[in-house]
Amino acid sequence: MPITIRYFAGARAAAGVSEETVPSGRSLADLTTDLADRRGARLAAVLAAASFLVDGLAWHDRRAPLPSGATVDVLPPFAGG
Repeated sequence: MPITIRYFAGARAAAGVSEETVPSGRSLADLTTDLADRRGARLAAVLAAASFLVDGLAWHDRRAPLPSGATVDVLPPFAGG
């Protein structure tokens, strides 16, 4: 089953799409490298600073394999007061 990537706020603007699917069988590190290569330097910069949720849970180990069929939310740093 493919992995669904959902982009929020500045990540959406940098990616140029709000959502996309990619093949499963990779880690978050592999995924972010592939996305940056495909979508360019602007998204690469966002991905370097972003937080990630996998199926609604914070995902900190970028080398761990992502579950097949997972939904990955890309959350850029938010500003506010």
